[in-house]
Amino acid sequence: MGMNATQPTNQTDNTPARESSTEALADQIQHLIVAVEHLLRSAPGPMSELALIKSLQAPPWSLIGDVSYGDPQRLFPVHFLLFHSLYRLRDKLSEQGEQLCISPLAIQLEPQTVVAGAGVPDITDALREFYLDLEQYRLSDASIQKMMDDFWAGRWGQPNASEDLARAAEILGLDTIPEQFSSVKEKFRRAVMQAHPDRGGDTRKIQELNEAFALFRAHFRKVNQS
Repeated sequence: MGMNATQPTNQTDNTPARESSTEALADQIQHLIVAVEHLLRSAPGPMSELALIKSLQAPPWSLIGDVSYGDPQRLFPVHFLLFHSLYRLRDKLSEQGEQLCISPLAIQLEPQTVVAGAGVPDITDALREFYLDLEQYRLSDASIQKMMDDFWAGRWGQPNASEDLARAAEILGLDTIPEQFSSVKEKFRRAVMQAHPDRGGDTRKIQELNEAFALFRAHFRKVNQS
């Protein structure tokens, strides 16, 4: 389960292994930063985390191998290195007068809204500090599950949580953000059936639906715990 851009070892796949050496990890990250910047600059609009992963899997990059989207412990190394690279890129672009907006469903470059060189907004410091700390790459499985739940639930101070929910609702075919999770589940089931390959859909659409559903599931779990 490794993301192996330069293949410094004999690993047979390209998803990140948490046991990677420091030097190999640094190489992977540098390749990711270059590829992600290129993809975001050439994208016609915002890209979701899923869309970025898919683009990084495809030629000419081929930086990521197969991803187990339903297994948080196997997904986490991919997610962490991608977001580590995004926050590294974000800091670099901020010094150049550009702003990189980061959220699971919408990653995009925008005109800078803070003074160049003044740092990143305080509201995202917790996320930035977490993803820039490479020690977090080797979290325990239990910590990974909690972190992923917290991330999707917006507990990490994400400034665009409501926008993400609205975008997730649009992906699922909902006109508004529903008040009950049962409405999301019903719409999700119908959307997945319509997106099934046997009905002319594709696996990428199903994964996009799963991503939107995961955000709503974490959101309502947070609401019910309040």
